[in-house]
Amino acid sequence: MTHEAGRPLDLRSGVGRAVLWGLATEDLNVNLVTWPAGDGVASHTNSEVDVLIVVIDGVLTVDIDGDVRMVCDAQAIAIPRGTTRSLTATDGAVRYLSTHRRRSPLTLS
Repeated sequence: MTHEAGRPLDLRSGVGRAVLWGLATEDLNVNLVTWPAGDGVASHTNSEVDVLIVVIDGVLTVDIDGDVRMVCDAQAIAIPRGTTRSLTATDGAVRYLSTHRRRSPLTLS
């Protein structure tokens, strides 16, 4: 589902796994993502953009170049471009926003 800029976004809407909805403006990409415990985004290197992750519910394990951090609901972490990172839901499901400068659409499975 794609959302329109200039309208409120319900951060608790949508069910499933991976990207629940996205918003793309001329300058910005925002995706609402959810994973069940143990699932997430496999290790990869993003050389294009810095990414801001804002955890809404749950706990997310974020590995940035081998530095592992736990990010809980109501916390955020900036992931620099050029780093190798992975994201894993911890202690149950996690829901978060992934926000970055606009680029090709994000697809997770």
